[in-house]
Amino acid sequence: MSNELLKAFNLIKEKEWIDLTHTFGPDSPHFAAFDSAEFNTLFTHDDGFFAQSFKFAGQYGTHLDAPIHFVRNTRYLDGLELKELVLPLIVIDKSKEVEENHDFTLGIADILKFEEEYGMIEEGTFVALRTDWSKRWPNREAFENKDVHGDNRAPGWSLESLKFLFEERKIKAVGHETFDTDSAVDFKKNGSLLGEYYVLEQDTYQVELLTNLDKVPAKGAVIFNMVPKPEKASGFPVRSFAILP
Repeated sequence: MSNELLKAFNLIKEKEWIDLTHTFGPDSPHFAAFDSAEFNTLFTHDDGFFAQSFKFAGQYGTHLDAPIHFVRNTRYLDGLELKELVLPLIVIDKSKEVEENHDFTLGIADILKFEEEYGMIEEGTFVALRTDWSKRWPNREAFENKDVHGDNRAPGWSLESLKFLFEERKIKAVGHETFDTDSAVDFKKNGSLLGEYYVLEQDTYQVELLTNLDKVPAKGAVIFNMVPKPEKASGFPVRSFAILP
């Protein structure tokens, strides 16, 4: 290792590291169409070693979606480059708005308001939407937040806001605290996840079910999205964390 690299390593070791990942298990909240995870013990210490098997959908717990998750003939998880998984982190805080309105959908005006306070969102960044929805974890009922008609009520991105970020600000990826990119009200209105399709159509990834965004500043941190490399996977649980400035 060069002296420069060692200096950089020693510098980031001194910084505060924030885990952005939920611990998940068989009883954790998950997308309704998926079965609950199954964790089984294969061998115990009485056998000489402890080993387990795990069964869950790729989109389970805090997870990373590869482009192929929604878009045909695009990259699988193992096609993502290492440098794509480590990016400057922007956090747009709309937790107060979501507390008052569970149907909150981020718009372009919200992004411009953020930029008035913090400056323009830089190219090549990872933009996370903070809603504090993660504080409902691990309560499945609270996380799903169904109304009297059985419909989920949860915040999210509007298609317009995502187009603005990717096309005007040239960002690299997004993340959020909910199951889906789109707000539940937009999904019901459109009949599909237009925002999620759009993000993955940009030949990039997103991270869902993030947590602890309330511990990260609006700008200045770096996000690391460390994920296994299964063959031809559409997504997988990720260990996302941020290093603070």
